[in-house]
Amino acid sequence: MLAFSALVAGSFSLGSLIANEIAPAALNAARFAIASVVIGAVSAATTGFPRSAADAPWRYFVLGGLFATYFVLMFEGLKTAPPVSAAAVFTLTPVMSAFAGWVLLRQVTTPRMALALVVGAIGALWVIFRADWEAFRAFEIGRGEIIYLWGCAAHAVYTPMVRKLNRGEPAVVFTFGMLVAGGVILTLYGWSDIRATDWMNLPAIVWVGLFYVAICASAATFVLLQFATLYLPSAKVMAYTYLTPSWVILWEIALGNGAPTGLVLIGIALTGVALAMLLKRDGPPGALEQES
Repeated sequence: MLAFSALVAGSFSLGSLIANEIAPAALNAARFAIASVVIGAVSAATTGFPRSAADAPWRYFVLGGLFATYFVLMFEGLKTAPPVSAAAVFTLTPVMSAFAGWVLLRQVTTPRMALALVVGAIGALWVIFRADWEAFRAFEIGRGEIIYLWGCAAHAVYTPMVRKLNRGEPAVVFTFGMLVAGGVILTLYGWSDIRATDWMNLPAIVWVGLFYVAICASAATFVLLQFATLYLPSAKVMAYTYLTPSWVILWEIALGNGAPTGLVLIGIALTGVALAMLLKRDGPPGALEQES
């Protein structure tokens, strides 16, 4: 999960470099197509494609639409939002997911986890407002952060919706269906942008970013996530979301974009506290950890 969060963080830093070089719909249509090929090959080599996976294909379009919305709004937001601020917005997703899980599945969050989510959200807001109390009082946040927040809302609904719509299909096959459906939606939605894109003359950084988000931040992270879920309870898997802003800071430093101010680092520290709280084991060692 450390590798997972680091790879996801890279999509923010690289995404900000290419967000203004190619239309978000065109970029993500290509991303979904590449990821579909990779995940499809993994499915064929492992579980195969059971007949039941073809039942109720509308499910894949619901999930694909939510995920496509998330990614398009992410890259739209990254046109103006700094990578660290966008990563901080992303850490609000668990809070929204907890609410969506209660509405869709009546999942109840434990008091300790609720406190951890609140602490993480405070840390995220601290970073979003760049430690500026006056900006917080005036609720002055950037247009890019607001756009991406709506994308994160779609991601938050996606998480419980997977459980609600899955009918026993292997996760890798279910993800393949979602990617194909999302690719179809993005192709139809962004067809004019796709046709208008001069694919042969795109800057090299766009191709680097495209294959990074398709292979590393999509296909590879899916494999890492599936591996982690075999050994960690879902609450702990979700906890690593709070590491994303810290990884983004390291990515930004590595890319020569400098480090945030000391006050902003307080918000990063709060997300670290939230991570520690979410990773704390409930009950005695060896006890079965239940999903919240």
